[in-house]
Amino acid sequence: MRILFIHQNFPGQFVHLAPALQARGHEVMGLTGDDNATPTTLPFARYKWTPREPQDPQFKLASTFAKVTYRGEITSTAAATLRDKHNYVPDVVFGTPGWGEMLFLRQVWPGARHLLYGEFFFGPQGPMIGFDRELSKGDLASRIAASANSAHLVLSANAADKVLVATQWQARSFPAYLQEKISVIHDGIDTDRVCPSAAATVKFPEQWKEFKTGDEVLTFVNRNHEPHRGFHIFMRALPKILEARPQAQVVIVGGDEQSYSPRPGANKTWRQVMLAEVGDRLDLSRVHFVGKIPYATFIDLLRVSRVHAYLTYPFVLSWSMMEAMSAGCVVIGSRTPPVEEVIRDGINGRLVDFFDVAAWSEALIDALAQPEKYAHLRPAARRTIVESYDLRKHCLPRLVEFVERA
Repeated sequence: MRILFIHQNFPGQFVHLAPALQARGHEVMGLTGDDNATPTTLPFARYKWTPREPQDPQFKLASTFAKVTYRGEITSTAAATLRDKHNYVPDVVFGTPGWGEMLFLRQVWPGARHLLYGEFFFGPQGPMIGFDRELSKGDLASRIAASANSAHLVLSANAADKVLVATQWQARSFPAYLQEKISVIHDGIDTDRVCPSAAATVKFPEQWKEFKTGDEVLTFVNRNHEPHRGFHIFMRALPKILEARPQAQVVIVGGDEQSYSPRPGANKTWRQVMLAEVGDRLDLSRVHFVGKIPYATFIDLLRVSRVHAYLTYPFVLSWSMMEAMSAGCVVIGSRTPPVEEVIRDGINGRLVDFFDVAAWSEALIDALAQPEKYAHLRPAARRTIVESYDLRKHCLPRLVEFVERA
């Protein structure tokens, strides 16, 4: 088959799937933005991307739709050029809906099978609306905004022949009429690479800090620090943790850019906001913001972690939590539906109410103080990932089949 992957950061989520399909003899290509600097050995074409913002502030509700349809138009124009000038007609078109790239491709290639990598459906009655009342009241304005922001997801899903999602809970976020299109297959965790080590070390030269297995290290990982991933709750739990555990070191991975949560204010980051709130009660010599780190360093950090904290809104489950489990971490996660699909309290991890700051402090203190009490969670966490989410044994074969059966 001739398979075209669409992703502004190709290969993106298709980093394992695309080469696997190529290895099986399929003709694989990517279509990506010209601002994508990600190296790949796979063939790809580019569309020219020039960011633009809607001009009239009165049309705030339409701003997301304006942005995604603009990218969709550019993508489809590049696709038409591939068709008309290079006689390129794929059998399968597979892409993500979030940026609008998939909106109009059926108009270019009506005879292809169109597959959608659908992460999450933001609906007006969705589980995130009003979840964190500190930051979102779930009022009429919030529901209207969520409805407006889901318009391109509806159009992309309607145009798709099949929709792929990673977890059962994410699948349930989509409307009932789309359920028959949905297949649930996780991207997979490379458990051979992400595995425990009894003699691991990790060094952060900028902080002149080195940690090894056995050290009292508490880890927290996000792409960017933000409320969607519980950064504000974790930071509020830290003062009591550091007071109770004078040898504990806290390593916080992630950047200060915007991923899912709104910015806290003009020229401010969530790290600045939370340090202004709790910084005077923290021993900052033991709290290490290491930024975005290389993947190999990230794996070594998980290997030395005594306890790993993970929080999320009712939203897409982070791969980092599952990688932490694969590395044999003691993971204490938020009692929210995406986490509960993988972690069973007291069996392969611990669960704490998302908003209960005192409970977070107590749970993390206890796990740091009594590693032997929680030792049984480590092999159980890894076993969960190996038996159900292993990349090569389980997930990748099913993903290949999903595309080939299209």
